[in-house]
Amino acid sequence: VDKDALDAQVKDRKIQEAAEKARNEEFANEMKQNDKIICMLEEQQKNDIRNINKAISEYWKDFQKPETRSEFDLSDPQALKKDIPARLSDNDPRCTVSGLQKFMGEDLNYDQRMKFQKEQLREWSLQQQREWRNALADQKFTDDLYDKSRIELDRKTMEQQQKEEENRRAICVATKDFNRAQAAEVAERKKLEKYQKMKDDMDEISNLLQGDFLSENPEQAVSSFGRHRVIPDRWKGMSQDQLMAIRSSQQQQVLEKLRMKEEERRREAEWDRQSTQTARAQLVLERRQQRQNREHRRALDNINAELSLEQKSKNIYLKEEEYSNVPTDQYYAQFNTTSR
Repeated sequence: VDKDALDAQVKDRKIQEAAEKARNEEFANEMKQNDKIICMLEEQQKNDIRNINKAISEYWKDFQKPETRSEFDLSDPQALKKDIPARLSDNDPRCTVSGLQKFMGEDLNYDQRMKFQKEQLREWSLQQQREWRNALADQKFTDDLYDKSRIELDRKTMEQQQKEEENRRAICVATKDFNRAQAAEVAERKKLEKYQKMKDDMDEISNLLQGDFLSENPEQAVSSFGRHRVIPDRWKGMSQDQLMAIRSSQQQQVLEKLRMKEEERRREAEWDRQSTQTARAQLVLERRQQRQNREHRRALDNINAELSLEQKSKNIYLKEEEYSNVPTDQYYAQFNTTSR
């Protein structure tokens, strides 16, 4: 096992894990910062909504009091205490047409009343314009703040992407350098191994050429347990007599095998012949059974036909007997009912 290469791989893996951990921590910090910004924006939006609702409530309180409503007098709890006579003077604004206290041509405060109403409408219009401008300003401030936050987030995202790209490039460069060094080390190791293998091969060839194996000394295969036993890794082969004996035994085995195959073939032929005869006998028996079944069915059909004719004749005879015993009027009535 190449321990140095494994150690280098473990070290590179630790470097990658440290870089990944640093990137994750940076992502986490960025997410925390974004969460803080989003919380600030949400808080600012809540404050704006709260201020708008407060301004609306104050406007209702200052300029839309219940006392200014035209129908307030219908639900005024102090109506009885405030009640006054139907007409105090000619300028009494309560003297409407339906009260029959003031008639056409008697409206002496018309100019002042119209002037007051126009002034009141103008004040209301100016107040609505101011509120509208304030609302637009608040909305513009909110939009500007949102745009700034989005720009800041985009800038930080781009910076984060640039950092990730730089880290990725650094990791790629480190990986390439490590792979280059490892390739050089592997090439050097293979060179040394090739040289050592060549040296070992030369030593082995020299030992074989000078040894008894290639010299084919038959005495080197004789075992120390007897002349009839040999050493397998030193044995150079059998003699001609041994080879002839083995060939003779093989020929006998071949002849025995051919004889057994011939006997097997004869047994199979006999078995096929018996199977064919059995199948033929079975087929003849089935055809005979079918023919007997057809004859039996034909006989049953004839018997059933005869019984049917006999039953019909018997029914006709019984009907004739019944009609012969019935009176003439009943017979004609029954005959007419049957005809219908």
